[in-house]
Amino acid sequence: MTTTASRHPEAPGALSFPRHSARTQRFTLGAPRAFTIAPDGERVVFLRSAGGTERSNRLWVLDLAGGAAERLAADPDALLGGRGERLSAQERARRERSREGSAGIVAYATDAAVELAAFALSGRLFTAELRAGTARELPARGPVLDPRPSPDGRHVAYVARGALRVVGAEGEDDRALAEPESSEVTYGLAEFIAAEEMSRSRGHWWSPDSDRLLVARADESDVRRWWIADPANPGEEPARVAYPAAGTPNAEVRLFLYALDGARTEIVWDRARHPYLARVHWSADGAPLLLVQSRDQRTQLHLAVNPETGATRTVHVDEDPDWLELLPGGPAWAPDGRLVRIADEGGARVLAVGDRTFTGPQLQVRAVLDIGDSDVLISASAGEKASAAAAGAPETGEIHVYRVNELGTERVSDGAGVHSAVRSGAVTVLSSARPDRPGTVVRVLRDGRELVKIASYADEPRLAVRLRLTQGGARRIPCAVLLPAHYQEADGPLPVLMDPYGGPHGQRVLAAHNAHLASQWFADQGFAVVVADGRGTPGRSPAWEKAIRDDFTLALDDQIEALHGLAGAYPLDLGRVAMRGWSFGGYLSALAVLRRPDVFHAGIAGAPVTDWELYDTHYTERYLGLPSSNPDVYAANSLVSAGELTQAVAPARPLMVIHGMADDNVVVAHTLRLSSALLAAGHPHDVLPLTGVTHMTPQEQVAENLLLLQVDFLRRSLELPRK
Repeated sequence: MTTTASRHPEAPGALSFPRHSARTQRFTLGAPRAFTIAPDGERVVFLRSAGGTERSNRLWVLDLAGGAAERLAADPDALLGGRGERLSAQERARRERSREGSAGIVAYATDAAVELAAFALSGRLFTAELRAGTARELPARGPVLDPRPSPDGRHVAYVARGALRVVGAEGEDDRALAEPESSEVTYGLAEFIAAEEMSRSRGHWWSPDSDRLLVARADESDVRRWWIADPANPGEEPARVAYPAAGTPNAEVRLFLYALDGARTEIVWDRARHPYLARVHWSADGAPLLLVQSRDQRTQLHLAVNPETGATRTVHVDEDPDWLELLPGGPAWAPDGRLVRIADEGGARVLAVGDRTFTGPQLQVRAVLDIGDSDVLISASAGEKASAAAAGAPETGEIHVYRVNELGTERVSDGAGVHSAVRSGAVTVLSSARPDRPGTVVRVLRDGRELVKIASYADEPRLAVRLRLTQGGARRIPCAVLLPAHYQEADGPLPVLMDPYGGPHGQRVLAAHNAHLASQWFADQGFAVVVADGRGTPGRSPAWEKAIRDDFTLALDDQIEALHGLAGAYPLDLGRVAMRGWSFGGYLSALAVLRRPDVFHAGIAGAPVTDWELYDTHYTERYLGLPSSNPDVYAANSLVSAGELTQAVAPARPLMVIHGMADDNVVVAHTLRLSSALLAAGHPHDVLPLTGVTHMTPQEQVAENLLLLQVDFLRRSLELPRK
């Protein structure tokens, strides 16, 4: 059975692909997301906007009993009386950290029974009764951040102005449990490093009994202050931000247990040796569980907390000579009390339950999705052993969902694609993006049998992706190749555009149609587009990811190997090769034209890191260590050091550098320092500053024109005819 819903009435008309992609936020608006399943198996809660060009998310409930009907649980427009949202600086920062570009209800949390949902709108606190389908505002101090109901649904905890507050579910007895001692302190929020690099987006956790909360306290007093200015508006004061650059102090993070009467107990561990609070888990299956890391990220402790005293005991210790990766869903307790974690053991990334490993090198575990009474649901891609054993390109770019227990492994998802899931009891919500069709299909299963599909209102791109998934070079580097839609062999070799991210946490070669839309559009402008995931990218093996320790330039070597390895099988003109990329991909593009102009003839570097001493602690130190200990490593990996190019080889190739002036992640100083050094070295280049733009580019006209300007630059630089 399939639910039906009308699409948004606005047709795309004659919109160009760049404008259509920008208006739909790369065709994500209108797609269902953020699923929660009620433990009784009767409801699925999710977010979805009203159409493919509508940014404002609504809260929906899918009732599985009696016909699997959808109903609207909360409409932001109605709740705000048609007035637009006003976001606080803290909320804008939270959305920047999570790369959230939509509006309306962008996040919600529920009680244990999934009967009450809480969310913030325009800095105000709202709840929705999910059975009744009614929503209302609760009186609360504002601006409200990250509201979360207690498991029993009787209270809602939230953060306002750095204080952790609790209010009754009926709006009574709003009070502060933890108030900041200064403007540099927050309670209940994730600090910058946790949200940006550790994927820990929250800072407070209810007890299973709803009588206490674990609350993170972050003190940024020692973190260096940077100023993010808007040069286009010189009358406005620069924004003051706490930015922990590599080798400088982080926020001091402590953890407290608060009772509802305000009594608090500090949770004690050796914070001097393990300052990073990476994960917190508290369920009815065991004591509160913490994962804390050393600053060099080579040691981490799994700690069980005594809630009465605040003392901790070590449950497990992980050590690695390179670094320890943080992954979703773990650590956690299984219902039988065993520790569930993802570990790098025996050359593979495996699922470990208690003292046993449940998977081997055939799989590269990506996340723990759910822990049941008799199994664990995970997502995983083909591991190194699977790649070595199979001929050709085994499951290149695919991610699947598996059920795992002592008896073995069973694949839940089917068909080539990128699959993910949410599960509670017998009900699973399985999302599948496939290479041969646009969008994502969301199916609701009960005991493995499909009950219903959740409708998507997302626009479909009027662009056919001709995706070829393969491997290139002796290292069998995962690659995607895209040729123009009407290309014929008689057309001869094509100028090449390498289009990577190419670095940690950024898999670009995916067996999914929409992941390659922009690359296909570039291909249709007359290029052979190659996307390559070399060493450092996720999804293959720990050794593959960790090969770049102390040397990011290996990522560039693999782009070259993939290019040359594919040249015999595809129409690639190696005399006309360019690279474009954003963030790490931008760094890689600038690195390509500066250090390997023999291979690359033009580059487009968007928001590039150019001096690694200017990037943040947790990310940079994981790969390069401390600047004070490894100055030569930083210099070798940076494009600029002490105001000069660290290395540049003739001839000087055309380089376009793009940067958002409001970027607080990769600050615009990276581009300004690079431009100054290029100018001093006599290296011609273009700089495109984006006023008011952050590390994301959600503005419709900006996002559209960026693509058009890049194509124009590539045609000029490679001396191609203009269309």
